[in-house]
Amino acid sequence: MSVAGACLALAVLTACGRVESHPEPAGAAIPSEVPSKPTYTTAKAVVQAMAQAGLDCETVRSRDYGGSSTADCVATVDGVKVENEISVFDPDVVSETEIGTSIESRRTGAYAQTLVAAGNWYIRVMDPPSAPAVAKALHAVVMDAKGKGAKTPKYPLPHIPSTPTYKKADALADDVATSVGCFQRQTTSTGSIKCGTGKLGSGDSSCAVLTLHPTHARRDAALRESIKYRGVPAELVTAGNWTVNLCDTTLGAKVARDLGGVVVAYDGR
Repeated sequence: MSVAGACLALAVLTACGRVESHPEPAGAAIPSEVPSKPTYTTAKAVVQAMAQAGLDCETVRSRDYGGSSTADCVATVDGVKVENEISVFDPDVVSETEIGTSIESRRTGAYAQTLVAAGNWYIRVMDPPSAPAVAKALHAVVMDAKGKGAKTPKYPLPHIPSTPTYKKADALADDVATSVGCFQRQTTSTGSIKCGTGKLGSGDSSCAVLTLHPTHARRDAALRESIKYRGVPAELVTAGNWTVNLCDTTLGAKVARDLGGVVVAYDGR
């Protein structure tokens, strides 16, 4: 396998420092349902095609390798900011078997990914419900995640209060800061805020991810996605239009009490 093909067969998921590598399967053909066109020479050309179709996608990073081109961009689909990881392969350098192997590797495993694919490229759509809109814009097909970890179970959720709600994530961060701390804030490409909890310099700080959601359905989908991974404990607080995903699983009860929310948790078993 070429270096480019091997590099892009690696699937990585990070959240509060968590990284997962997927074992590469034996050589696989490109799935028959993937159309042979359109093809592109660079990831930038895919971004431009999305814009021409009315789906603007702001590039946050890009890189060209020998035989492949990648870019991450953020598009708004049905009111949700969605990050998309674009991979384009040079067919003179990367074989169809290598592309097929990379697709298979990403679609399987504990953190199976949803892809949009056609020709010599595919996109990992970080928000699976948005994949059909991306596929339609690019005349491609959705390649659903499969195997263990592919589906998000419809876990029952507790009664979630309809208030409080927030217009800006910074206002939510201010309330979290009053409760357990929210320092060194960083706004992600999709509008969430990452920050540290606990007292700065105490050696006991941990991370939190604060997100506003456009609808209750989107909020509930995000909650279920966060508590589905076996072996990965999760502690979230939610109400209204927001979620706070806490890396320190001992803080949920206090944040819920102080912010008027409820805890949604999973012990990882």
